[in-house]
Amino acid sequence: MKKFLFLILFLISVVANAQELQCSVSVVSPSVQGTNKQVYETMQTAIMEFVNGQKWTDNIFSPEERIECSILINIKEVISSNEFSGTIQVQARRPVYNSSYRSMLFNYLDQEFKFKYEEFEPLVYNPNSISSNLVGVISYYAYVILGLDYDSFAKNGGTKYMEQAEKIVSMSQNSRYAGWRSYESKTNRYWFVENYLNEVHRPMRDCIYQYHRLGLDKMSEKPEDGRKQVLSAIEKLTKVHRQRPGTFAMELFFDAKSDELVNIFSESFSMERQRAIEVLTEVDPANSSKYSEKLTQKQ
Repeated sequence: MKKFLFLILFLISVVANAQELQCSVSVVSPSVQGTNKQVYETMQTAIMEFVNGQKWTDNIFSPEERIECSILINIKEVISSNEFSGTIQVQARRPVYNSSYRSMLFNYLDQEFKFKYEEFEPLVYNPNSISSNLVGVISYYAYVILGLDYDSFAKNGGTKYMEQAEKIVSMSQNSRYAGWRSYESKTNRYWFVENYLNEVHRPMRDCIYQYHRLGLDKMSEKPEDGRKQVLSAIEKLTKVHRQRPGTFAMELFFDAKSDELVNIFSESFSMERQRAIEVLTEVDPANSSKYSEKLTQKQ
């Protein structure tokens, strides 16, 4: 009886303390020769424990509610014994109601990633200061993932998490590493969060909620109604595009969603599919040929 009670209390404790992210982490170095590969394994473990062990919000997540995401770090250069240069690819997926399908929320390959890492030194997040660029970048993307996920379940539900990402950008303005400042590029960490929180992009955030909660989550029960909601959500993006065409936040939205949108509207009737082509080729010109070719073939 005591063992049974202990097991119940243990399981309750696990559920109560389950963190928000369920993140797989890989650190690879295919182009680096003649270095101690053990450090990359240690780094991978440290980052995985940091991301999955950190309490990023005040909310309690059950294990099955944790947000599925992944981080792939490709080390391309060893600058010194404890400094590295490479890329970091971050992906996040969202479950769709009453389905085994996972919808891509975020998929970005960040090319501006240099950092120091001392083997066996713990990674610690401080909300009031950034101890290292590695901690700063990882924490930034953790909050971006949370912001997108919360926005997909409730209108503007992710604001405070995107504001935390914005705070990390602000604290990193004096960093010697690139990716944090507005003048360095129009497609970096600074500009994504600036775009996302800018009032001009409010229709995009409304789109994210409607697309997922009112569209995808209804697909299993009423696919026609779900597609109508997705199309209505995408139409909201015309306002953003006409005011500020080609923003980084819009680019990343479609990097995650363009293939999914083709799959969704390939099942539409002719008039709905044609309207989808018109809207998508306007708001996402980079993928216009994909929409025109693949969706027109279905007519």
